[in-house]
Amino acid sequence: MSRPAPGGEAPSLPMVRPPLQKRSREAWERILNAGVTIMETRGYEAFTIAAVCEQAGVAPRAVYDRVDDKDALFLAVYEHGIARVRADEAVFEGERWDGVPPDRLVDQAVRELAGIFAKHAAFLRSVVLISGVHEEVYRRGAKYSRAVGDRFTSLLLRCRAEIRHEDPEGAVRLVFTTLFSTLVLRTAYGPAFTTNPLADKDFLSMLTDMARRYLLG
Repeated sequence: MSRPAPGGEAPSLPMVRPPLQKRSREAWERILNAGVTIMETRGYEAFTIAAVCEQAGVAPRAVYDRVDDKDALFLAVYEHGIARVRADEAVFEGERWDGVPPDRLVDQAVRELAGIFAKHAAFLRSVVLISGVHEEVYRRGAKYSRAVGDRFTSLLLRCRAEIRHEDPEGAVRLVFTTLFSTLVLRTAYGPAFTTNPLADKDFLSMLTDMARRYLLG
């Protein structure tokens, strides 16, 4: 996940030689988890093959059997971490939303989006910061931001009739872009990124109020 960006082809997956044996699969899973941990706790600057191997408790051969270099390993770790984030995005779908009143629907959708950022803040902070200088991470982040935007928009269009704009879908997508960009900045730089820092509770109230007022009046 990264800042929204228009256009561009869908990113390709990292070049990984998939493990076939159980022991190799388990070692690869430890490597990917170790890479995510390093990104969360020490950032991209500390991400090296040696550091990942030490964290995972494996020999470098276990990495080179799967990928050719550090960047391929990093992108595999990135995909592994993003998969965790995307699994939580399923919250925007399902029967739990059936019959929810429009104002509550908007409120809860915003809170769920903010909750995903909060839950994965350490990983997303590292991803956002590196995306500014890593073109492939930026491309992939743009793809994933569009995907969660589609889910968010589909959910809020359940109350299409109550949205006070001639183009309800365009209005929802504008709200999503505003929310997403704000959450990206807060996740990357903390509350101090604004001139008037807000506590988490007040910040979330501001986001939900903005979305309700703009969409429902």
